[in-house]
Amino acid sequence: MLHHWKRVSLSSAVFTLGVLGYGGAQSQGVPASASPPAATPASVAAGQRTYDQFCAGCHGPAGKGNGHGGESGPKPADLTAEKLAHGSTDQEIFKVIKNGVPPNYYMVPWEGQISDEDIWNVVHYVRTLRSKP
Repeated sequence: MLHHWKRVSLSSAVFTLGVLGYGGAQSQGVPASASPPAATPASVAAGQRTYDQFCAGCHGPAGKGNGHGGESGPKPADLTAEKLAHGSTDQEIFKVIKNGVPPNYYMVPWEGQISDEDIWNVVHYVRTLRSKP
């Protein structure tokens, strides 16, 4: 009986760590302390091109969440909002773009389709959407 409780306790600890997100960014190839490269006019322009190609269909051309992506699931995030549901730091936005949002992955993972450099460029571009009317 004692062995059963140890197993339940260990399972609970692993579940709790997963829910709290410990190791999430680290285990997905994005170091939690990763600093994004500095934004430049060129990186923002490159980010806009990548955004237009991969993101605008769901999030809309101005990032308001009004693209066609919400037709088969929840409304895509309004990227102009001050707070985003799955994280608002550069690192959190990077992680969401790269890994998607489980468990249903309405926000699909772009790892392997968009390079890390281009994901950072998209992060830089998304930051500019907040200042647009």
